[in-house]
Amino acid sequence: MKLVIFSLPVIVITWLVEWAGVQSGLIFGHYHYGDVLQPQIAGVPVAVTFCPLCNAAVVFKREVDGDVLRFGVSGNLRNSDLIMWDNKTLSWWQQFTGEGIVGDLTGTQLEMIPAQLVAWQDFKAAHPDGVVQARTGPRNYGTNPYTGYDSTTSPFLFLGEPDPRLRATERVLGYNRGDTAVAYPMKVLAREKVVEDTLDGQDVVIFYAPGQVSALDNARIDKSKEVGSAAMFIPEVDGQKLTFKADGNKIIDNETGSEWDVFGRAVAGELEGAQLKPVLSHVHFWFAWAAFKPDTVLYGS
Repeated sequence: MKLVIFSLPVIVITWLVEWAGVQSGLIFGHYHYGDVLQPQIAGVPVAVTFCPLCNAAVVFKREVDGDVLRFGVSGNLRNSDLIMWDNKTLSWWQQFTGEGIVGDLTGTQLEMIPAQLVAWQDFKAAHPDGVVQARTGPRNYGTNPYTGYDSTTSPFLFLGEPDPRLRATERVLGYNRGDTAVAYPMKVLAREKVVEDTLDGQDVVIFYAPGQVSALDNARIDKSKEVGSAAMFIPEVDGQKLTFKADGNKIIDNETGSEWDVFGRAVAGELEGAQLKPVLSHVHFWFAWAAFKPDTVLYGS
């Protein structure tokens, strides 16, 4: 597929790369229209979902207790986030969390698969042979039907009061495991480029890369503002603990001087070809993250 909008956001599945050598990119623009793509990647049935109202790009494994489910979009919203239904039990599922909320599978949790929102150019540069989801209809991948949405202070059909600590549609990188929830504002990540932290006793590192533009700003995505990309990793390779610094827009480890990209991959230097293990995290709008994770810690506050 040829795309000329190099900054176009794409959803990149990173989970399978560890054991199957698979890196799959799925074009983001398709998800403006409330679709759920349901491919099999390396034999694993997955659901690739996007809710534009929450800027929530989340990928799930579609298997529950040995049954492979298919999902549709119900047309209903909760906290402005889309609700899916499955074809086996007709249960309803919250897209933001992957939890069954109505029906026989209420309380069941879909397994999330690490995925990133990145610029098309970054995906192609890192994985020139990566698998890309082909177009499935006549929709224009380069246009946005939600013009100006990520500048609003009143999210669509959100009935609560947005958490006042940040503007409602400011982007954050969210981490949640058990009772721990932390949100890292993208504006902070854009300034620092590298953030090192400890979560649940585990050292983590966040990489930020410029280049990706918003899919929810201008009617033409190529004219939209830059929002960048971010992802979280365990800073360790073959038992060696690494620390990192930013050198302009480059990410360098202090131990070997190797250069790393936003996929957690060493692209130059002594460790070239090494891969950091991704930590489950997502870039969402703040109002939605805070609504589903009201006890979240806000990094830097």
